[in-house]
Amino acid sequence: MDEISKILITLGTLFLLGLFTDLLGRRTFLPRVTLLLLTGFAIGPSGLNLLPDFQEEWFPVVTNIALSMVGFLLGHHMTRSSLQRHGKIVLWISIGAVLATAMTVFIGLLLLGIRPDIALVLAGISLATDPAATIDVIREIRAKGEFSSTLENIVAIDDVWGLMIFSVLLAMAQTLYGQETGWDMLLLGGWEIGGAMLLGLVLGIPMAYLTGRIKQGEPTQAEALGLVLLCGGIAVFLNVSFILACMVLGATVANFAAHHRRPFTAIEGIEWPFMILFFILAGASLDLNALRATSLLGVAYILLRLIGRVIGAWGGGILSGASPVIRRWMGMALWPQAGVALGMALLASQHLPELKEVILPVAIGSTIVFELIGPVMTRKALIKAGEGQTHNEIQT
Repeated sequence: MDEISKILITLGTLFLLGLFTDLLGRRTFLPRVTLLLLTGFAIGPSGLNLLPDFQEEWFPVVTNIALSMVGFLLGHHMTRSSLQRHGKIVLWISIGAVLATAMTVFIGLLLLGIRPDIALVLAGISLATDPAATIDVIREIRAKGEFSSTLENIVAIDDVWGLMIFSVLLAMAQTLYGQETGWDMLLLGGWEIGGAMLLGLVLGIPMAYLTGRIKQGEPTQAEALGLVLLCGGIAVFLNVSFILACMVLGATVANFAAHHRRPFTAIEGIEWPFMILFFILAGASLDLNALRATSLLGVAYILLRLIGRVIGAWGGGILSGASPVIRRWMGMALWPQAGVALGMALLASQHLPELKEVILPVAIGSTIVFELIGPVMTRKALIKAGEGQTHNEIQT
């Protein structure tokens, strides 16, 4: 079979599998994200090994496209009116969740006898979230209300705080390890965040005023997709966070494009096929051996991260005056973790290669766990908050 036919057959099969898992998710308690990950794992190298070899080349490209769209759509919710309604709650809960998680993981690992430099790096990695999975669960169960709106805003900025603190903790770990490159790590982290925000603004301001002119009030798919992919591509070229750059792009358009009626509909209409590929290929990349290698350190890291998320969201909710429902269930809704955590682990391994054999297995193994249970718990939290529909309600 030639290469073109294999690519077309593979794409067609993956899209149909995505449709099947979507239907299955409507009839079970499992979110379609978890089902797509399980499907990818089953047909990937750790399972039946049915995917062609080129899936490894596809994954980085599909990841960038899918997460660029996710970032852009997250920015949609960061409008002045939304921040005025939820800004205080979002700020306190996001900061509370990040700080409490970092402190819980760091102190917990120290008490278990883990070296301080390893504990610092894992505390930094624990701050990453998975906006793609979280947003998809919200859409899948048609959640609407204060809880889901607050959750969307929190995951939109959670990784910003996470990247900042991760840079500081990694610099501290390098200093403890006797390296003199800690300040380089801080500068790198500052560029990744600051450069991404600047790029989003530079592209977003003209996009806000120039798009939506061909079809009055509504950008075409070509306009929206072109600018989102352009932003994501330039971000990768400049070595800044592409999901943050696209998020700032989306927020800029949402706040400055007064003539837009539905500026994000064009992206929403074509996002899901890319998300199918993203989640299936993410599942295929999961390594069962990494989960086995996680051992006691990995189990401790997983439990400490989950505890930190719940405590931080609860404490931030109290300080912000959030409703009891938000305080009780928001921490559980923030459990998913994925690609950003792996990126942090790889970056830490580059700067501290001596710790690579410890950091990577824990990061990869825990990601498998968080990717499988995280969306399930997010869905449960939304339903407990009274804003999501059960699978029986979705069918009707």
